[in-house]
Amino acid sequence: MTVHDPLDEVRAACRSVAEHSQHVHINLDLISTYATALPLERIRHPEHDPRSHYLGHGDDTATFFIVLDSINFGSGYFPHLSKRPGMSGYFTIASSLNDYFREHGTIAASELMALDTATCTRLFGQNPDNQPIQDLMELFTHALNDLGRFITERYRGSFTAMVEDSARSAARLVSILTGMPFFRDVEEYLGFRVPFYKRAQLMASDLALAFNGAGLGQYDDLSRLTIFADNLVPHVLRMDGVLSYSERLAEQIDHELLVPAGSEEEVEIRACALHAVELISADLARHGSDTSPMMLDYLLWNRGQEPFYKQTRPRHRTRTVFY
Repeated sequence: MTVHDPLDEVRAACRSVAEHSQHVHINLDLISTYATALPLERIRHPEHDPRSHYLGHGDDTATFFIVLDSINFGSGYFPHLSKRPGMSGYFTIASSLNDYFREHGTIAASELMALDTATCTRLFGQNPDNQPIQDLMELFTHALNDLGRFITERYRGSFTAMVEDSARSAARLVSILTGMPFFRDVEEYLGFRVPFYKRAQLMASDLALAFNGAGLGQYDDLSRLTIFADNLVPHVLRMDGVLSYSERLAEQIDHELLVPAGSEEEVEIRACALHAVELISADLARHGSDTSPMMLDYLLWNRGQEPFYKQTRPRHRTRTVFY
């Protein structure tokens, strides 16, 4: 392992942010109690929902998840999204893409390169007159054009060749994906570089789940992934008392005002959540439970779907291509 390992960089940078944070505080005295109370049995067998994901189609399933994770962002726009009944923003997008694959089969890299915003808007069932969502569809189009170009130029149009190039290493897949701007999830904080690589890490996890850890989903270092730092796990940790926000930041979020991308507050929210889960995982390990941060992310993300977390107070919203 080299000092340039992307997952080591994420952990070290987020620890440094937590040590310097002014707007977000980790309540360290609660870590052990919180860890002990977590229902770990709920995360032993995570799986994709077959109603909204294109599963069981070999190489085409890999293509589906590569495309989906290339546009798995936009939570700051989701209050404006036309959602399917009973579905969140993420599942609305995933289900729309799943419908496309079921009707048309896989999509070629050349098709992604040629995609325009009007087509993208129709594919995801959105209203072209909804300006915030039109902005999001333009970003989706940009991301998919970039993906098509990247796969064409580096892998001769083969999505699976990119996966195979990772050589069963999630860390290497992260490094490969950061060759595309919308995967280069890095911010500046107090003069130093803070990478998160949320969606790049998530792609490795999604492929592992889709292929049950074999073939195109086999990653020998999967347990080294961090949480997928977005706006839901920090919200759960705030609601559960693990994270505390400054009065000004708390009011900003509770009044549903956008937190600017790359601001000190936004970086601290993501970094402190990531480091807090590292501490929780380490505490569990000391008590004999081998539960990785990635597995804790599954648990906390699903906890965030419960009414208490969705309805009691809002989570922070940031308009960004990184989550």
